[in-house]
Amino acid sequence: MPTIKQILTEARTTLTSPDARLEAELLLEAICAISRSRQFSHPDEQLREDQFEQYKSALERRLSGEPLAHITGRRGFWDVDLRVTPDVLIPRSDTEILVEQALQRIPYNARWQIADLGTGSGAIAIVIARERPQCELTATDNSAAALAVARENATALGVNNISFVAGSWGQPLKLRQFDVILSNPPYIRTDDPHMLRGDLPAEPIQALVSGSDGLDAIRRIIEDSATSLKPNGWLLLEHGYDQAAEVSALLQHAEFNEIFTQKDYGGNSRVTGGRRQIEA
Repeated sequence: MPTIKQILTEARTTLTSPDARLEAELLLEAICAISRSRQFSHPDEQLREDQFEQYKSALERRLSGEPLAHITGRRGFWDVDLRVTPDVLIPRSDTEILVEQALQRIPYNARWQIADLGTGSGAIAIVIARERPQCELTATDNSAAALAVARENATALGVNNISFVAGSWGQPLKLRQFDVILSNPPYIRTDDPHMLRGDLPAEPIQALVSGSDGLDAIRRIIEDSATSLKPNGWLLLEHGYDQAAEVSALLQHAEFNEIFTQKDYGGNSRVTGGRRQIEA
């Protein structure tokens, strides 16, 4: 049987992604239960035959285009490890910008009502619930399968200040009001060639595509938020790298103020938000 070092060297050579080394190590950790620290400290340790076969199978799945998160069933986000299935969008580091912007506006000891629309795996709601434990969060999703994954993640992490509600965007929250509403909605254009790249072809299309200009869901969320935000409440939206001006214009038309855009780690405009300054 090959050693840890031998199988990782071969996997790194075979994989074509920019993160080939990390992917090879994460696969070995998830599939064979060999931690990355052990991979480093015991490179000459031999794999068992069953581990070797399982790893080869997982590597073949990755080479065929299956997302790493679907093979391992896990994805790290912020400071948590989340279960991921093909029913939910794979959490990405750029979405941490949305979380950061929300946390900057929510005082640590606040007892605010916060809504996460289209929660998917629950990543955004779970992190904010952990960082602001006195707040009450409500997470919506139109997919029962996605809500099941989000609930499972919250339970596994011991998070109990989130209510999960079935429904489209803010529709199930019509009779309530929130201090902050945030969302990472679908924002890819129907004919966007990016849909054919990377992991996107394997992800749920309803979590990615939103009309000919990619803004259908964002328009709906802004409309729903008009009645669901408390006076001076914040609406924060993740969007495509080239959509900041359009999202800002939509917020301005809906009479939001203090409109801002925040760039992601790659220097692209990624989150735009505004404040609903209305009379109490």
